[in-house]
Amino acid sequence: MDNRRLIGFFSGFPTHHFTDEIAETLRRELQVRESLVFISAWPSDFERNDDDSAGMHGMFAERGMEFARFCVIDDRTKAADAQRLVREASCIFLMGGHATLQMKLIREMGLRDAIRDSSAVVLGVSAGSINMGRQSVDIWESMTPYEGLGLANLTVKAHFQTEDEELLQTLLKVSMALPVCAMEDESAIFIKSGQIVCFGAIHLIDRREIKKASPDLLRQFAES
Repeated sequence: MDNRRLIGFFSGFPTHHFTDEIAETLRRELQVRESLVFISAWPSDFERNDDDSAGMHGMFAERGMEFARFCVIDDRTKAADAQRLVREASCIFLMGGHATLQMKLIREMGLRDAIRDSSAVVLGVSAGSINMGRQSVDIWESMTPYEGLGLANLTVKAHFQTEDEELLQTLLKVSMALPVCAMEDESAIFIKSGQIVCFGAIHLIDRREIKKASPDLLRQFAES
């Protein structure tokens, strides 16, 4: 588990606003806001990337956390430029969308080590949260785990709803091989210096058993 900087896993923000608790945590950690670098999960959808990155920067701005500049890494970006942007970032934000396309972009751009070695705050939402884990699963693509960034040993599924029986049954199957953090929207897991803080509704599914996630329970897996 990376102990040097804040790492944040988000499910999603359907209202397009940070909750008070999440915003306060980010404000404490983002004292330096020179550069916010988004990494696309729809690498070839440039209009979408521009709109989404501007909208997500707006979520920071409305909480008084404007960045001096922000940009998005996608298929328009040259690999050398992408690596430089990541190295210079104050905050790296892995966007939502298609998890395996995002990981393909990260590999092709040579960004895996750059992200892991960076001292910047690293945040991910939805697909981005999936890819921040050590073992990642995009259940809509394949049930086979693939290697993620390894920032923590957490396998995340975003946008979880307890009433979605089909999704629950799928995650119960996954949980026989990997424990899954099933995160409802507007939830967050923050990790720094060996400490874990979580907000919102998060469920830990392990070997078909579902428990309410707590910092202590998550730590058992994140540090393993």
